[in-house]
Amino acid sequence: MNHTKHYFWAVQLPEDIKENMYREMKRIQPFFPFKKWVYMSDYHITLAFLGSMDEQRQHLVIDLVSNALKDQKAFQLQIQGLHIFGNTKSPRIFWSAVNHENSLFQLQGMVHQKCQEAGFTLETRSYQPHITLARNWIGDQEFDTALLEKWNPFRDQPLSFLANKVVLYRTDIDKIPKYEPIATLSLRS
Repeated sequence: MNHTKHYFWAVQLPEDIKENMYREMKRIQPFFPFKKWVYMSDYHITLAFLGSMDEQRQHLVIDLVSNALKDQKAFQLQIQGLHIFGNTKSPRIFWSAVNHENSLFQLQGMVHQKCQEAGFTLETRSYQPHITLARNWIGDQEFDTALLEKWNPFRDQPLSFLANKVVLYRTDIDKIPKYEPIATLSLRS
């Protein structure tokens, strides 16, 4: 199959955080019947979804974003809760939230602006940072939102990590992991 490759900028999660999240998701999976669970290596926090692009635009957007971020400092984030997008009775996306950190919103704003300067048309809804965990509810019953609190593994022990890498990923839906890093930018520590 020849699928169009899509690209997006994201905050990379550290390996130990991905492993911890994956372990917790395995534990609570029986209570959340979703069709597709995200592979551990594919956990990330999207900053801007670009769609497809040619090599010339790829070089341009990497240059613009890396110049914009060269003086940006790394910052702490905490993974805190479980949430859903879509119909509350049959959610489309099951996701984990991060704390509201101004540095993340500033970072996203800068990346968004540079992508627009490179000619990309981006999402216009307000930014809602999240880590997708699973897609497409397939439960026999309607989804019960009380489960989000009941089974939240991060409620009492949020996972803290240093957000210090911004990555341009390319999507290959036929592979596992699905997201391949094309460019990795380090934030200042």
